[in-house]
Amino acid sequence: MSPLQGRFLTHVSVVRVNQIEVTPTRSIGEDEHLDNSPGHIRSRREAFARGCPNGKMTWAISWLALKDDRDEYKQARKLLASYHDRYGDEITFIPGGYFAPMYDTRDHIRQTMHDALGIVSDMVGRGYRPECVVAGFMDAENQRLLSTEEGIHVCQGQIWSQHGIDHGDGDGGICYPYYPSREHYLKPAQGPADFIDCVCLDGWTCDFLTARRDGFQGGFNSRMGVGPIETVGNLGKEVGRKEMMDTTAVHFDRGHALNGFGWVTGIWEVSVGHDEDLTYWLQNIHDRWPDTQVITEGAFGLEWRKHTPSNASLNYRFDEKGTGAPGSEKNLEIEWFMNREFRLALLHDWTKNSPAMAIDFTRYDLKAEEPQGLQREWSLMNVLNQKGMRPQDKPKRLGQLSAEDQRMIFERYPELKSRA
Repeated sequence: MSPLQGRFLTHVSVVRVNQIEVTPTRSIGEDEHLDNSPGHIRSRREAFARGCPNGKMTWAISWLALKDDRDEYKQARKLLASYHDRYGDEITFIPGGYFAPMYDTRDHIRQTMHDALGIVSDMVGRGYRPECVVAGFMDAENQRLLSTEEGIHVCQGQIWSQHGIDHGDGDGGICYPYYPSREHYLKPAQGPADFIDCVCLDGWTCDFLTARRDGFQGGFNSRMGVGPIETVGNLGKEVGRKEMMDTTAVHFDRGHALNGFGWVTGIWEVSVGHDEDLTYWLQNIHDRWPDTQVITEGAFGLEWRKHTPSNASLNYRFDEKGTGAPGSEKNLEIEWFMNREFRLALLHDWTKNSPAMAIDFTRYDLKAEEPQGLQREWSLMNVLNQKGMRPQDKPKRLGQLSAEDQRMIFERYPELKSRA
C-alpha cells in the first residue's frame, strides 16, 4: 500500500452559543450568541472562499447551537446546511466545548454525541452523515464507539502538546494522524488487540519550539502557531501573520520532505473573527504551495486511513529552527521523531553546534491508563516530558537515558548513536 503524499490543509470553524459548553446543561464561559450570528457565519465562509475558492471546510456546531430556538440560530443552521449543498462543506458536532472528558462521564458523552449526530443529519437532510467529529479532547472508548456504533472513523480527538492553558491538559501524543489504543487516547495502538479504527487528529498546528513550554511559561504562549489569537491577536498583523506562515512552512517544506506529506490544521471559532487573516493565510499558502489540498477534516482523515491500515509504518519526523517569534528562539533547533513505539524530541543551539539534548521521550510500549474520574489532567507522560513539570523532566543527552531506552531509540534511528 502506497503511503500518503501531498500537502493538506484542514480548517474547522466552530458555531456555538456559549464559549465553553462543557456539558449540554453546563457552560463555564461567556455567552457568545451575538458573535455567532448568520452574518458572522457568512463572513467566515466568504473569507474562506476568497482565500481558497475551491476549498472545502468543516463546521462544528455545539449542542446549544443545535437546540437554540431563537431565529438567528434557526437561520444559522439553515445556512450551514446550505454550505454542505453548495460547497461540499462538512457539518458536524463538537461536544463539551473541546473538554468533554474533563467535565462529563463517558456514558453521557456517548449519548450526547449519538443524539447530536442525529440532529445534524436531520438538519442537513438527504441522509447526510458527517465523516468526523470535532472534539478537542476525546477519550479512547468514545473514539472506539464512534467507529463501531456511529460508523465514523475520524475524530479530532486531541490537542497536541496542550498543557497548563485553557480548561484541559493533554500532552504526550503524536501530532500527525494515528489510530489510538484502547488503553489511552494519546497512545498509538500497538497491535490488533488494542486497535481503534478511528483516525485521531490534532486540532491546531503549533510552533514546535513554543509548544515545548507549559502554558504561558516564561511569558510566552505555548499554543502559538497557525491560530489567529496567539499570533495576530497577540503579536500584531505583521509578526503574527509571519508566524502563521513560518509554522506552516515547517510542515509544507522540511516536514513534507521528511514525511512524504504535510498537514496543517486549525480550529477557528466564528466568534473570534480574524476573517481577513484567514483569507491572507489561505491565499499565501496557495501562492507558495499551489498543490495544497484544502479539504474537510473527515476527508483528510479518511484519505490517510486509506493509505495507512495500522500504526506499524508510522515514522513522523519534524525539524524546526526557531522562527524568531516570541518563544521560538532563532538559535534553537528542535527535532521530533514520532512512531508507534515512542516519541522523542531533541533540542540544541544550532548556531553553536551544541550537543543535542533529549527534552521528551515518551514510550508507547508501556501500559497507559486514562483517568476514570473527572479531572483536567489527561496527559500521557512517562520517561521524559517536554513541559519540564516533573522532577525527572530535565533535558539530558541520549547517552544518559537508560540502556533500554537507548536500545529502543538506536534500533529505530541508528544515525542518532553518534549524537549520544
